[in-house]
Amino acid sequence: MVRKESDALGRDIGAIVLSVFVAIFITESGIINHVLASTESHIIGSFIAGIFFTSIFTAVPATVVLVEIVGVNSVLVVALFGAVGALLGDLVIFRFVRDTLAENLMKFIKEGHHTKLRALFYSRAYRRFLPFVGALIIASPLPDEVGLVMLGAAGVKTRYFLILSFTLNFVGLVALGLITKAVL
Repeated sequence: MVRKESDALGRDIGAIVLSVFVAIFITESGIINHVLASTESHIIGSFIAGIFFTSIFTAVPATVVLVEIVGVNSVLVVALFGAVGALLGDLVIFRFVRDTLAENLMKFIKEGHHTKLRALFYSRAYRRFLPFVGALIIASPLPDEVGLVMLGAAGVKTRYFLILSFTLNFVGLVALGLITKAVL
């Protein structure tokens, strides 16, 4: 059991390190400049980068691509299409987390002899506080997966999640774009 967990951790760390090297390659090679030469490619590029912006394994290269795109395009356009892509990426993770992981976690807590843990997970304060913390994590530069687990475990309905995810990702991408414009 410990061996499998350490293998998974090593694989995850390797994927993150690889994504950093991919981001460096994208930046240094100038590939993104050639891709963005056409007029519509910044919309498609923003959308695709937005999808990958949500995961810890692909956030670094996606951020590099978004920074490059926003450097020569409108912050609002990039944020809009990037947020739509991020919403799609978040939705895939959220559906998995809510439908699978959260149910298994709650079943484990309900069936186990963890009375203090059970009391925490079924408390009113937990139900109100967890979505708030999850939303803050989605809005922050931290990986969305942690916030999505919190929202899924709190039982947030999909329609509310859609509004929340789009809005938070849009605001985060606008902030990234404005910082990029100020620095460049």
